[in-house]
Amino acid sequence: MADTHKLPPMSNEQRALALEKAAAARRRRAEIKALLKTGSLTLAEVFDQAEDDDIVAGTKVYPLIASMPRMGKIKATRLMEQLGIPDNRKIRGLGPRQRENLLDAFA
Repeated sequence: MADTHKLPPMSNEQRALALEKAAAARRRRAEIKALLKTGSLTLAEVFDQAEDDDIVAGTKVYPLIASMPRMGKIKATRLMEQLGIPDNRKIRGLGPRQRENLLDAFA
């Protein structure tokens, strides 16, 4: 059976650029989670940033919720289940009601 998802070969320069881009995205996401954890950034501000920033928009909701003050993995899981948000949902995939419900949960 042929592999239909095979990517075209990349040059060393393309590979290095892709790796740097991925590392920058991981750093940006880690920075956002750290700011949420300290309270320097609010969830509403993250949603606002997601409008203009593809890296923020592509961030999964669960890790953000789990990094909120006084939230851990168990509380985040329960909240996501209560609000009917799948654990693999990204910010750009949230509906208006889901965003509103999350903001209400942290108000």
